[in-house]
Amino acid sequence: MKIKNLHAWDISIKDAPGIQKQLARKVRLKGIRKPPEIVAGADISFTKNSSRAFAGVVLLKFPSLEVMDEFTSEGELTFPYIPGLLSFREAPILLDLFKKVRPAPDLIFFDGQGLAHPRKLGLACHMGLFLDCPAIGCAKSKLIGDYKEPEREKGSFSHLLDTDQNVLGAALRSRDGCKPIFISVGHKIDLKTAVQRTLECTTRYRIPEPTRLAHNLVTKMRQRQPEAGPATRGGTR
Repeated sequence: MKIKNLHAWDISIKDAPGIQKQLARKVRLKGIRKPPEIVAGADISFTKNSSRAFAGVVLLKFPSLEVMDEFTSEGELTFPYIPGLLSFREAPILLDLFKKVRPAPDLIFFDGQGLAHPRKLGLACHMGLFLDCPAIGCAKSKLIGDYKEPEREKGSFSHLLDTDQNVLGAALRSRDGCKPIFISVGHKIDLKTAVQRTLECTTRYRIPEPTRLAHNLVTKMRQRQPEAGPATRGGTR
């Protein structure tokens, strides 16, 4: 895939929030609603006491969700672990990996946030802008905003709202009776379509197949390392 050059990655902690605010203005909340032909899931994993990171991308046919290919890489994390700025830590390694991804997907799911971020630029937004591709943030837990518990049936959802009642995303029931997952727009897609595509990519698991398979891939990579320890994920991504 081609990568846009929106900013340098060798930046200070002080400058990062300003870059997020500038890029947030470029995020598009609408896109082509026709079904994709190829979807991708992307994830990254690293251990608590190591700067080594493991990135993975899985390509799937849509709507069959048949796996087409897997791409992996590993590298050193150079930006510190700071909640709210974690895309500056993870995106460079993921972007290097996406340079190898062929064919280019029509939609990418990221294990993280999109607009549901304090400066409306979570990992899915940041990556979506650099890749100039429709992107969805799919998180296992809420980071900001409030919501009403959705109904228990699969497909039920409620809006995730900020303090001014602006919509940040959706709390989505991806399986009957399970805890909701949190969907937010990354780039070039509207929330209604993001929720629809997430459900179409969800089988018998709580997590949609693209990010579930990407998570399994990077977990296996990390666990093969002799010094492997518990994974470190979390914070505001």
